Amino acid sequence: MDKERELRQTKDPTKTLLSKSDLHEKYLCDYVLNIGTGCRHGCVWCYVPGTPNIRARQEMLKEEVGVEDSQEEWGDYVLYRTQIPAELPGTVDRKRKWKETDKGLGTVGISFHTDAYMDSTAAELATQAVRILTDRGHHVRVLTRAPMNAATHPIRRDPAGRVTLRGEDALANAGNKLTVGASINSLNNGEVTAIERNAPPVEARIQGLKRLNEAGVQTYVSMSPTYPTQDKSDLRALMKRLDELNPSVIFHEPINPRGDNFELTVAAAEKAGEIELAKALTEIQSPSAWAEYACNHYRWVQELGDEMGLPVHLWPDKALVKQVSDKRQQWLQKWRDRQPPEEFANRETPSDPMPTLPPVQQTLG
Repeated sequence: MDKERELRQTKDPTKTLLSKSDLHEKYLCDYVLNIGTGCRHGCVWCYVPGTPNIRARQEMLKEEVGVEDSQEEWGDYVLYRTQIPAELPGTVDRKRKWKETDKGLGTVGISFHTDAYMDSTAAELATQAVRILTDRGHHVRVLTRAPMNAATHPIRRDPAGRVTLRGEDALANAGNKLTVGASINSLNNGEVTAIERNAPPVEARIQGLKRLNEAGVQTYVSMSPTYPTQDKSDLRALMKRLDELNPSVIFHEPINPRGDNFELTVAAAEKAGEIELAKALTEIQSPSAWAEYACNHYRWVQELGDEMGLPVHLWPDKALVKQVSDKRQQWLQKWRDRQPPEEFANRETPSDPMPTLPPVQQTLG
């Protein structure tokens, strides 16, 4: 963590634990359960500080941890929902009707606002939540930038040499009710660190997923967001590393410059001395430049996935779909409507071929 910035942490007074989610549009989940409010990783580009989940809690954040600007101070405050172990069982048991869309399949996402494995406190709460939900027959999807970090969720072996995980083996014992993913978006650790301020190094994320695989936990990768400094050869090198992980799916999405925090992202890259990244981020702020960069990344990732036999699933932003030409609209919209190639939550993997790429053009808008 930056030495000049101190993490403020306390208990989260939020009463609602399980919330319906629009993330079914990305085939992720129908519910979300967040381990807390805030996140110590402090990724500058993160969309979460601009969501109602944070904006509706401005007064609470100021009162509890002295937050004046939830966006600029993102990464400096975490409020943990320590009530999860005691209250989640009753919350789940009292639900009379469980939301289950064709895309979300009733899955619970942990934790898409606060990293579930960012530290030992969050890891313990997340593991308890996984156990409670899967014991009751619900499917759970976890997304983290710190999978099985040795400092937060130690690995141990039994006398027979079998890998076990802290927390009553909750993750390993969840079987096909659980999938755990890590955000692994670039092999350039300097660029990653510049705008994902306190998140673990890329190699630590890769090794974390390897340990999970060894423990028998199904894993996936969120290759998001990729940066405009990455060319096709960079993406190829990254996907070769991801191939080592045998992921059930590789979700992909380029960085989106439309957020209110994008100027902060550019400034963070400059401050860290990543001038090339700062310049490239600045250059994609116009709609046409963003469309060109994003479509190139989607096209390259699809081509590389096909070439390498990897289970790729693209996540096109709906604003991008509206921005590009008719042929590319059709291509991207087909991806938005396509099931990911992932055997999880009784999902049927697609039998149809991937959407056909239109001819490459110089102008994408």
